[in-house]
Amino acid sequence: MQKGNKKQMKYVVVSGGVVSGLGKGVTASSIGLLLHACNLRVTFIKIDPYLNTDAGTMSPFEHGEVYVLEDGGEVDLDLGNYERFLDIKLTRDNNITTGKIYQSVIDKERRGDYLGSTVQVVPHITDAIQDWIERVAAIPVDEKEGPPDVCVIELGGTIGDIESMPFIEALGQFSYRVGAGNFCLIHVSLVPVLNVVGEPKTKPTQHSVRGLRSLGLTPNILACRSTTELDMNVKEKLSRFCHVPLENIVSLYDVSNIWHIPSLLRDQKAHEAILKTLNLQSEVRKPNLKEWTAMAKRCDMLQEPVRVAMVGKYTDLSDSYLSVLKALLHASIVCRRKLVIIWVLATDLEDATAIENPDVHRAAWNSLKAADAVVVPGGFGDRGVEGKIIAAKYARENNVPYLGICLGMQIAVIEYARSVLGLKNANSTEFDPDTKHPCVIFMPEGSKTHMGGTMRVGSRRTYFHVTDCKSAQLYGNQTFIDERHRHRYEVNPDMVPQLEEAGLSFTGKDESGQRMQIIELQSHPYFVGVQFHPEFKSRPGKPSALFLGLIAAASGQLDALLKKSVGVGAKANGYAIGSKGVSGLSPHYRYSNVNVAVGSFDGMYKNSNGLHV
Repeated sequence: MQKGNKKQMKYVVVSGGVVSGLGKGVTASSIGLLLHACNLRVTFIKIDPYLNTDAGTMSPFEHGEVYVLEDGGEVDLDLGNYERFLDIKLTRDNNITTGKIYQSVIDKERRGDYLGSTVQVVPHITDAIQDWIERVAAIPVDEKEGPPDVCVIELGGTIGDIESMPFIEALGQFSYRVGAGNFCLIHVSLVPVLNVVGEPKTKPTQHSVRGLRSLGLTPNILACRSTTELDMNVKEKLSRFCHVPLENIVSLYDVSNIWHIPSLLRDQKAHEAILKTLNLQSEVRKPNLKEWTAMAKRCDMLQEPVRVAMVGKYTDLSDSYLSVLKALLHASIVCRRKLVIIWVLATDLEDATAIENPDVHRAAWNSLKAADAVVVPGGFGDRGVEGKIIAAKYARENNVPYLGICLGMQIAVIEYARSVLGLKNANSTEFDPDTKHPCVIFMPEGSKTHMGGTMRVGSRRTYFHVTDCKSAQLYGNQTFIDERHRHRYEVNPDMVPQLEEAGLSFTGKDESGQRMQIIELQSHPYFVGVQFHPEFKSRPGKPSALFLGLIAAASGQLDALLKKSVGVGAKANGYAIGSKGVSGLSPHYRYSNVNVAVGSFDGMYKNSNGLHV
């Protein structure tokens, strides 16, 4: 791995063909984990060919959730997969977009850096892409010194997309730039099974590989997505027509949950094919996935359910709340409960729906009442806000464990002001600029003219002002915590004394004491709201403290958990509670014969969202 006195970086590129949504993100994450298990230090770069500078202004319906990094980068959700799989911390530069590249080139042109040259896609854009990759690949992401050993690069989109052409050209040049033995291309392609014929069809993959080769890139490994495992005849046909060695064709078929994918790759010796291509066979050990495989199997074995109502406005697309779902899953596994998500569209709980469509309104309420816990995640805009307020009121008045995230905290404050303080018109200035009782206000430093990059975003510090509260105990009785934020509005500090006098405790604040970060109701089994997004730092085996508290409360295990006073950085087995549960809070199980819309979100490829789930 040495080139002179300098360690030579190795690059693994993951591209996709035939259709989008095949799961390149989880495939790339699993490859990274597999290489990490071989004792290699791994970093990631995600290439998104859209013109947006970042994902910050994109609707979740367009591209799934906006994932927030430590440095405040608003990026594609696949970077969340990378961080969760390898427990690393990426930067905004680990996400390359067309907008970023063109902006950097245009800025150089305006400064005169090109000395009068005609600025073109080739070589200026393609050179900028290659320079960016080389620069970012050398940045450590695992809190160790020195550059990583391998950089996994995921190319977004599908081969043939016009938006991807500059990146494909740049990667073709880059493969020659870094030299043979330092570049490995893995192409993820669909091998469909037509119901009429009943056999896997290889033609789409053949055409995809042919298109890739025509653009100057030759795949070293084929990762074939299919519903069932491909037999040897299909692999031989793909090998013959795609010019890929038989042992380098991997079958990625449907499994019960995405955590099985690294083992699936290992069992088919995908790591050996990658290491051989990168000349690393003699440098590494055999992959050790013992703990990871045990966790994946444990997830499949869970039987006793815990039902969580997710009340939001993007319930038709689970990717909109991907990190929240993952955080709930991480916590559920530690509590040895099978997570069942009950999707509740916030607008369906509102009085207007009761008039317009009473059946939908009744079904939404039945779903909410069937839940053991309620989560109101973050969001923007006024649609569904009244429904979220109704959900928070229901949870507060009926002692149902509640976790409000960002907007979910703000609406809990509004509900408390309306119901307990009697301020009927209390609201956020986001939804009612002229409200007489502004519980939530626009940030003093915020911009009202520019949307992108103007929020309070990234890692911020929260200090606990109440030491014996549940949130402080769940975080291991630390004096402060660092969590990731993404918001423009916050609780009005002028109303805090009035709310606290009425029983709403503001247990966490920023260093100035003016920004309210955590709220709790001490008399409630578990009613917590946070201005930050704890889901972004939850990891398999290291669940977010607040999500763990929610699931523990919903399954009657919170008292035992609080007695342990376990820190958020502890391993999962440090949290482990008896599989039969323990004495403590009574779970609010309501197993009525209600037709509840329950979504299975972690079954790999089981729905239209593919591997992103």
